[in-house]
Amino acid sequence: MGVSDSAPQYEPIKIPLTEPVHGLDSVTGRLGVPEWWPTGARVSVVIAQASMDEDPLLDTLQKALTERKYLTLRFPMPYMVAEKKKPDEPLVMVRTYQAAMQVLSQDPSAAPAYIFAGGKNAGAIAAAHAATTRLRIQGLFFLGYPLHKQGDPKDVRADRLYRVITPMLFVTGSKDRHCELPALRKTLTRVGAPVQLHVVEEGDHQLHVAKKSPRTQDEVNREVLAVLETWVRKTLGSP
Repeated sequence: MGVSDSAPQYEPIKIPLTEPVHGLDSVTGRLGVPEWWPTGARVSVVIAQASMDEDPLLDTLQKALTERKYLTLRFPMPYMVAEKKKPDEPLVMVRTYQAAMQVLSQDPSAAPAYIFAGGKNAGAIAAAHAATTRLRIQGLFFLGYPLHKQGDPKDVRADRLYRVITPMLFVTGSKDRHCELPALRKTLTRVGAPVQLHVVEEGDHQLHVAKKSPRTQDEVNREVLAVLETWVRKTLGSP
């Protein structure tokens, strides 16, 4: 990991896997190094992707957070790189997330002091699995958490959430058929860790709004950015 003394820098970074998966020995993430890193609060935000497709929301988050002095890392799960439809097993997700976190600590002089881990959709599941291990994180955030199968809120899969002890932020769309609000709110009443929920009105599982919405997608993306950064600052006890 490099040290930045000028403008924010973005670079591909190889994340070695502890064991080969789908014929892969690594996945490639995108590291955002802010200006003058590692001075200041040394806060990092790590995001597991939803897929290998372009994602304007994650682009907005990584660019804006890096410009605001956060070290950012965004990366895929192995099955995404290998173009498999079936998500990786939980152990693979955990090891991949752990490997990504390890990359940030390779250079002790530039390692972050505080790390916020999260993900979008399938990436949110990966973050949840990883958070039940001994990862050193200050908070966990989920963008479009897949709480149940599409349209089937009776089959909630939340056991891993009950084991998390760090503060959590859920950002979900009001029209997310993989995370219907009544089921999510009921689930969160059973979570022991501090929890914050933000609902994106008219948003779907991808946190997209319809073209006929009075808000543009860019406005929604900036809304999510503001919620995430405010929560990070609040969790750290910053103004």
